[in-house]
Parts: sequence; structure tokens; C-alpha cells
Amino acid sequence: MQEQHAFPFFREIILFLILAGILIPLLQRLRINQVLGFLAVGALAGPFGLGLHAAEFPWLAWLTFPTGPGISMLAEIGVLFLMFMIGLELSAARLWAMRAWVFGAGTLQVLASALLIGGAVMLLGQPFATAAILGLVLSLSSTAVVMQLMSEQNSTGSRLGQAAFAVLMLQDLAVVPILVVLGVLARGSGDGAATLALVTLAKAGGAIALIYLVGRRLIHPLFKAFARHRQPDVFMALILLSTFGIAGLSAAAGLSMALGALVAGLLLAETEFRHEVELMVEPFKGLLMGLFFMTVGMSMDTRQILEAPLWLAAVVCGLVLTKALVVTLLFRAGRLPWGRAAEGGLLLAQGGEFAFIVLGYAVSAKLLDADLGARVMLAVGLSMFITPLLARIGRAIGDGDERALSEHKAEHDAGTLAGARGQIIIAGFGRVGQQLAKLLSAQNIPFIAFENNATLVSKLHAQGIPVYFGNAARPELLRLVNAEEAPAIVLTMDNPAASLQAVRGIRRDFAEVPLFVRSRDERHARSLKRAGATVVVPETLEASLQLSAFVLESMGLDERTVDSIVDRERDLFAEQLNDAGLREPGSRS
Repeated sequence: MQEQHAFPFFREIILFLILAGILIPLLQRLRINQVLGFLAVGALAGPFGLGLHAAEFPWLAWLTFPTGPGISMLAEIGVLFLMFMIGLELSAARLWAMRAWVFGAGTLQVLASALLIGGAVMLLGQPFATAAILGLVLSLSSTAVVMQLMSEQNSTGSRLGQAAFAVLMLQDLAVVPILVVLGVLARGSGDGAATLALVTLAKAGGAIALIYLVGRRLIHPLFKAFARHRQPDVFMALILLSTFGIAGLSAAAGLSMALGALVAGLLLAETEFRHEVELMVEPFKGLLMGLFFMTVGMSMDTRQILEAPLWLAAVVCGLVLTKALVVTLLFRAGRLPWGRAAEGGLLLAQGGEFAFIVLGYAVSAKLLDADLGARVMLAVGLSMFITPLLARIGRAIGDGDERALSEHKAEHDAGTLAGARGQIIIAGFGRVGQQLAKLLSAQNIPFIAFENNATLVSKLHAQGIPVYFGNAARPELLRLVNAEEAPAIVLTMDNPAASLQAVRGIRRDFAEVPLFVRSRDERHARSLKRAGATVVVPETLEASLQLSAFVLESMGLDERTVDSIVDRERDLFAEQLNDAGLREPGSRS
């Protein structure tokens, strides 16, 4: 027994590391959202999952997390580092640059959602304190889930991505007053509640300001003094000292440790060491986030899905619809198109990870019934699980609306398109198409381009570039721009099936127009030649030839010799096409 107490919670730590070490690579391979994966594994391996059967099957005790201090310790560490990493993202410069969206749309979203949700809770017969807690908590969305989904979609830099990020930043900041309000509600109610709230808010504000000022005076010189040694272990020790030290100061001031960890992140975000801190924390970020979300999953009592399925379905649907409506209207007021605004509404419609933190505090402070708190936590978890599906639906709505707008605009541009004669037609306006257009423009050679990405078309067309939404494989579109009179048609799309289909369609209706096509590889090039392409340029061949040329020149060969070697390789490729029964127009014998 003595050995067991020498290293407390050793089994829980080992089990978590085993699950995380296997889970993270598996999730990346299966392209599953890591946050949802950790939630699911936590629910499965937690005390309300397989842990329920540990007494019946003793071997399950080695694969599950029981209730007790081990879980609480893991959860506390996870919460601290989650708050620290969020604070690191919330630099003052970033907040100020997006102040209209952050403090305007973000504040309105939290207040409007809290009023609607809290009002609905009061109508269901719950007291004001319960309605206030649930309204504020459920108004927040999941920063971790939403940011990961936007990163996977490469949409963080879009207008929608920036708007969503701004709202999430305000929600993260809103945790501070929510935790303070929770403390006020826990200390008393009645006639003196308003006075107590003001006094508590003032004390909390003063404590946070003092911690921030003292921390700023200490942390920056501390990092500056020791960073010059460039020792990673020292730097990591300073990061941990800052996080736990300020969390401890916050607790000593009567505030939560999670709030102190957020302040620690904010302090480091204001220093010149911010990016170095991010690099140091990055290898542990997935593990620490996993630690938090796995413990969250362990707190979800999935048995209640069978006990109250209709109640849970109603709560999840009501939460999603309410928040989606509020966010959609706010984003539309911010001049996003209706489709993108609806996409943003569905993206931010779930409950957030802070709900588990705040609801846990509320239950422990006897402000919230334990059974109700458990059900709401489960509803929040379920709303997070359906977020990828909501995001896909939202993306389809946004793309469809943008496509409709682009097609409508194309109809208005029909006169411009019909007047396009003697211009090179570029199909596909990604990196290759844009580079070609740049070179043509430099030589004053007219061109017209078509692209299927409605977002890209809208952006480039607004810059005055003659690019339009459409599929170059459609003969009616090519006839509209008088393709039969075009000096050449250039296909630069990187989708092999789409380019092959386009070549066949163009050759069927415009047999005499020179057709230049980008191919993926030699095999794709042969297929394009058989379909009727005039010249095929395999991207792998040209990239390897260019790289080889630079290497040969670096080895001392003169430019003429290198050009001769490269041309010989191109001729060899043309001969291989001829051997396959194809003829390469313009190839040298």
C-alpha cells in the first residue's frame, strides 16, 4: 500500500497517456475531429461508461477511470492549460484590431443568446439564479471545436472566419464576469444581491488588475533575464511557473485558478516572447487539450440519453436553433451574405467547453441541482458532437448561396462575355491559372477565365480581373464567349477527372482550337492526349526538369549545356507519347 501512495493517481496518468498516444495518431489518420474523439473516449472509459461494469468484470478496472480525486486532478490541470492557451490567443493588439466585431457582435451575441435561453428556462419554472447561470453558460460556443473545423476547411482567413473568431474571443473574455457572477450568486441573494454583486465585481476587477500589473512587472523582466541563456528547459519552467503561480495568486484573491491561468496567458501574449511560448507549448497542446476534453467526456452520464431522450433532444434542438438564429442575424447585420451568415450561425450553435467548468462550479456551490446540471452537461456534449454535421450543412448553404449569387452575376455579365472575341480562355484559376494570367497581362495579351470556386471568383472579380464563375466543360458557356475564335484554350485545373472531361467536351465542339492542358503525371498526360489535347504539360515532369537544371548549373555546367540536357528529356517524353500511338504537335524529331 505504501508504494501505491508514493505516486498518487499513477494508474490514471498511465491510462490517459496510453489512450492519448494511440488516439491522437488514429484520429489524424481517420480525419476525425480530435476534440470530439477525446470526448467520446472519455465518455467510454469514464465512470459512466465501461467503468459502470468494472465491479462485474475486474479487468475493466485497468481500462477505465473511476470516480474520485484522480479524475478531479486531471480535470483541474486540463482546465488550467486550456485557459492559459486561450489567454495566449487574446492579445490586446488582436482584440483592438477586431474591436467592432469583438465588442459589438460578440457582446450582442452573448447578451441576446443569454436573454433568450434564460427566459426560456424561467418559463419552464426554474428560479432566476438557475436561469441566469444556464442562459450565460449556454450562450458560449466551443472555441476548440469551431477553430479546428475552420482550420480543416482553410476558412480562418475568410470574412466568416474572422467574424466567428471575433465572437469566440469575446465569449472567452466573457468567462471572467460569468465566474464572478457565479461567486455573487453563491454568496447570497435577496435585497442585498445587487450591492453584493457590485462589491464583488469591484473586488474581482481590482484583484485582476493588481495581478495583471504585478505580473507584468515580474514576468517580462524574468523572461528577459533568463531567455538569453536559450535553454529550452529553463524557458518551459518559466512558462509553468507563470501559469501555476498566477493561478495560485488568483485563488489567494478569492477568484478561480482558471481565471488566473487565463490572465497568465494574456500577460505572455503581450510580450515579445509570445511566439516562442507558442512554439514551446505547441507539442503539448494536443495532449493538454485532450486531457481537458477527455475529463469532460468522463463527466457525461450517457445513461441519461435512455432516461430522458425527448428532454435532451428538445434542449439540444432549442439550443442550436436559438444560437444559430442570433448569430445569423448578427452576421447578416455585419454585411455577410445570407448564406455565409447562416453558415456562421450553424458553426457557432453548439454549447462550449466552458459550460463544463461553470456548471461544475455551480453544482458544487449548490446553485444548480446536480441532476439538472448533469443533463445540461450531456446536452452541451451532444451539441458539440453534432457540430461537424452542422458545419457541413452550413458550408453547403453558404456555397450554394454564393454560387447562386455568382450565377446571377454571370447572367448580368452576359453582354461582357458575349463580346469576348480573340481572347485566350483559361479554365481553372488557381495558382497556375493566376500565374499564366499575370504573364499574359504583362504582355498585354487579352484573356478571360472561368473558375468553380465562387468565393475566389467574387474576390478576384472585385479586383477587376476578368474571371467568372462557371464550368469550362459546358459547351454553351464556351459558345457564349466565342470559343471557336479563341487563339487558345488553357486548362489549368488540378482535378484529373474534370480536366479529362473538359478536353473531351471542348474537342467535340471546338475541334480546331489549340488546347493546352496541365496534367498530373505521365499517365494522365496520355489520357489527355488521346482525348484530343494539343499540348500536355505534366506538372511532375516540369518540376523535376526545373529542379534538375538548377542542380546541374550549381555543379558548374554552363547554361547552354543544361538547356540542351533538359530539352533532350522533353524530347524523350514526346517520343514516349508517340510510341503509344499519339502525336505530340510541334515536337522535335
